[in-house]
Amino acid sequence: MTASSPRLLLIAPHNSYRIAPYIEAAGRLGVEVTIASAGEHSLIDVISKGLHIDFSKPAEAIARLLEAASEKPFNAVLGTDDASIGIASELACELGLSHNPPVATLYARRKDLARECLQATGVAVPAYLRIELNDSVSSQLEQLAYPCVLKPLAMSASRGVIRVNTLEEAHSAVTRIMTILRDIQNKDESDAILAEAFIAGREVAYEGMLDKGDLQTLALFDKPDPLEGPFFEETYYITPSRLPVSLQESVRDTVADACRAYGLQQGPVHAELRIDAIGKVWVMEVAARTIGGECARLVELATGQPLEDLVMAQLLDRQLPTIEFTGGAGVLMIPIPRAGILRRVEGVSDARAVPGIEELVISVRDGHELVPLPEGSSYLGFIYAVAEDATGAEAALREAHARLKIVTAPLFKLQAV
Repeated sequence: MTASSPRLLLIAPHNSYRIAPYIEAAGRLGVEVTIASAGEHSLIDVISKGLHIDFSKPAEAIARLLEAASEKPFNAVLGTDDASIGIASELACELGLSHNPPVATLYARRKDLARECLQATGVAVPAYLRIELNDSVSSQLEQLAYPCVLKPLAMSASRGVIRVNTLEEAHSAVTRIMTILRDIQNKDESDAILAEAFIAGREVAYEGMLDKGDLQTLALFDKPDPLEGPFFEETYYITPSRLPVSLQESVRDTVADACRAYGLQQGPVHAELRIDAIGKVWVMEVAARTIGGECARLVELATGQPLEDLVMAQLLDRQLPTIEFTGGAGVLMIPIPRAGILRRVEGVSDARAVPGIEELVISVRDGHELVPLPEGSSYLGFIYAVAEDATGAEAALREAHARLKIVTAPLFKLQAV
């Protein structure tokens, strides 16, 4: 880097897997990056030598970062995850840098507030009710129509999301979700859960970029596996979408309507939507961040540019050329089949040999505990495929997955008596 290199403050949880791709993007674009996280004792040099903040105390964190900016100004501020976009937007607002309004990022993170905002502005969302855990839960659950979905107010990756079909199942699900919420320090988010009507239909994921409120589509992903519950584990993402063009346009327009309702103006948008039997598009989530993991590679294939490069370039008011993708690609987030200790994954070489498979990565080491949904929040690994079209990419992923055998051992936990 040179003395004239633009400086970017990257605000991220110290264990975020998005840090590495952004650092790589900074290297390609000639940007100096400072990382703000809670990782004071991180083994990763760029994190341990960065700025250290406490995400549970946002006012103190922002004051610390404003002090750092006064000593050596930043040209841009970027939050990587749901946990950091709020602080990033407030800091950028204080510094007069490109940003989303803080209230907009709150809507993008909090499911209950998002539902209220979208319903008030006419964007289709499921009927919902906020369940207060400190009040009589039984009387609140009796108000629900079944089937419905119970979920935490501010978690991602489908963690804690449970479909219930009866009042008895709802009571059991509430107990499980309350256990998941124990470690959340924000009382507003740990003392309530969201109940919403189950919307039957196919699900898609949308990736876009906002520039002064104008939404540009980067990629639309089909999710060919039915997501009907009781848990909602992501598996296959396939692009380009095979939906009719008119329906794809409806998806894009619905995301744009949601962004306007929130007040989002700048930066990445990741959305999850459902399409019912009559073609109506329902918003499940609109987040002010990028998609993660291997799915970001599909965006790079669709645009010709790494997703993180696009995000960083826009913040710094640069333009990067994009190209149109003419083939098909997909990723499988390898699901965890059962709880236990991972012994080994067999058939990896055979799976990699399937025509069209570009890469297969097992993220969990032998001997580690596997925790499936709804308590878990990670995947066993990823398989990435490229083919002549979307159907070919999906077929390659399914064949590769079928060749894997995941061997686990039971986990016996000791309990105090």
